[in-house]
Amino acid sequence: MSTTSQTPKEKFEAVFPSIVDELEATLKKTNISPEAIEWYKKSLVYNSVGGKANRGLSVVDTYRLLKGKTLEELSDDEYKRAAILGWCVELLQAYFLVADDMMDQSITRRGQPCWYRVPKVGNIAINDAFMLEAAIYILLKNHFKKEAYYVDLIELFHEVTFQTELGQLLDLLTAPEDEVDLSKFSLQKHSYIVTYKTAFYSFYLPVALAMYMAGISSEQDLKQANDILIPLGEYFQIQDDYLDVYGDPAVIGKIGTDIQDNKCSWVVNTALKIVTPEQRQILDENYGRKDAEKEKVVKKLFEELNIQQLYLDYEDKIVKELREKIAKVDESRGFKGSVLEAFLNKIYKRQK
Repeated sequence: MSTTSQTPKEKFEAVFPSIVDELEATLKKTNISPEAIEWYKKSLVYNSVGGKANRGLSVVDTYRLLKGKTLEELSDDEYKRAAILGWCVELLQAYFLVADDMMDQSITRRGQPCWYRVPKVGNIAINDAFMLEAAIYILLKNHFKKEAYYVDLIELFHEVTFQTELGQLLDLLTAPEDEVDLSKFSLQKHSYIVTYKTAFYSFYLPVALAMYMAGISSEQDLKQANDILIPLGEYFQIQDDYLDVYGDPAVIGKIGTDIQDNKCSWVVNTALKIVTPEQRQILDENYGRKDAEKEKVVKKLFEELNIQQLYLDYEDKIVKELREKIAKVDESRGFKGSVLEAFLNKIYKRQK
């Protein structure tokens, strides 16, 4: 059983070294060179550890809530298996981020250089991304092959991966950094992008994995989870868009760049819906430019349009709707509305 001195995140991260050992053993069976094994281990640690681990921790938290247990009441085996599913989500995230950073030509990630910018890595990062994804299926096979829901886990990961890639495709086509065309933007496109690019893998996936492991995975229950977690995930991303412009950099830990990066964010799409022709021209001339003065012009326009109040109105409306939906959750087959309430409470009125 666990010791209470560890935080939930520390306990979760303590599982990762055994995952690295397991994946190393898999590589050794192929007789690949020691140099390649060391490279893979470095990629695993560099790209999977160091974030907030919210998605991975959500698998453990959801399983615990569904079973009605505290963290300490989970058996060692239960905890390890839930944590491995959590780490599979973190590996999926790592795969996306390594590729995403190359596509966006990003500079830093989690306070260190993006993987492709590490000396000697470069384009090898493309293959490293593929190998991060492949690790998911090695772990699922090693730990869940004998379970009746094994194929469900594999299909869920494949489906959510495809959904995320669809969201990324529309995002890349709609808002390339080097070509500003606000006529491509719309709140409808924004909704699709954030639903597919973020909500499925960040909100629905961790809960669905825990549901399969807990044996609460009827079609109706999975639909109940999906119908609340997807709009919740959209709300989370809209919050992110809002905080990028209006959040306190000292609290968030970074300076927002969405305006200069030509991001198809909720803030600019909301503005586009209500601008006058003159204001639209100001946006066309200043949005998406790598220029601090032009960014100030855009922010001033957002102030004039009272975007901050429109966001607060949206937040009140969506949270009321979500709470009403959660109150109507059918718990007769073992699913619990408290799982969804826990997610909502984590993000409601967050500042970072």
